[in-house]
Amino acid sequence: MPHQHRNPLALLTPTMHKVLERMHRAQKIPMHAMTPQQARSAYAGAADVLDIAPQATERVESFSVAARDGFDIPVRLYAPTGMQLPVLVYFHGGGFTIGSIATHDALCRRLSHLAGCAVLSVDYRLAPEYKFPTAQEDAWDVLQWLAQSGSGYSLDTGRIAVGGDSAGGTLAAVCAIQARDAGLQLALQLLFYPGTAGHQDTPSHRRFAKGFVLEEPHITYFFEQYIRGAADRDDWRFAPLDGLRTDGQVADLAGVAPAWLGLAECDPLVDEGIAYADRLRMAGVAVDLEIYKGVVHEFIKMGRALPQAAQAHADAGRALKAAFAP
Repeated sequence: MPHQHRNPLALLTPTMHKVLERMHRAQKIPMHAMTPQQARSAYAGAADVLDIAPQATERVESFSVAARDGFDIPVRLYAPTGMQLPVLVYFHGGGFTIGSIATHDALCRRLSHLAGCAVLSVDYRLAPEYKFPTAQEDAWDVLQWLAQSGSGYSLDTGRIAVGGDSAGGTLAAVCAIQARDAGLQLALQLLFYPGTAGHQDTPSHRRFAKGFVLEEPHITYFFEQYIRGAADRDDWRFAPLDGLRTDGQVADLAGVAPAWLGLAECDPLVDEGIAYADRLRMAGVAVDLEIYKGVVHEFIKMGRALPQAAQAHADAGRALKAAFAP
């Protein structure tokens, strides 16, 4: 790699540099030193500081979907006017521990607007109150419900995509595999810097371990909240890239939905995102991979400051539109 010997901070755009300096000055306590409840509040409080203003959306409905154990999973539907709209099921990021429908409201409104589709945002249950694989089971339960009952909400159940950022990208990638196994045909999997590997041992995890928003102690903290024990790291539902199925094999990716991946260059997760795109391609899956230069994890929620966020939103909107085209 050409940048191997440079200070990785030199890769950042000047604006990204300034944003990180401001964030660093504003931070009182690092997130990994907080309780999960404090971390949720801190994240919620800062969620819209750099995000784009939420745009008006014709139809916004909040309701719940029953999980397999009877829990009511809150969801929020964003939609333009129209009948039989294609729909993106969206899972927010936050290390399976923080984040909510509210923290990703502006992003979901934007994607709905740009793609001219409905977006169903899912408030899956969070760790540590709910450990692995509850988040994944909630995600899959909502997707199955939509396929069976979405037409009652003027949604076209023949045109469904899944998407998410970070941990939400993990949930979406795994749902795409589960959908293939269940014979549910998805139009697209839209993955913003997804976590796909069970162990944080790629070069980008070392290179961007400190000073790039998602720091190594944060990742360890989130995963320790979520997993029940070391064995969960090697489960394909946690790590679709290299985790194993019950037969001891990695997940077969042949026949899963086409993928659009938007990665951040200066992100611990960038290497595993690229590796996942490669594995999908090797399995014969159509993949569109975009790497946004000079930005960090979480950049898609910094649209007030970073032009790369608007670019990623536009690219994702275009990918959805193309995937949903009749």
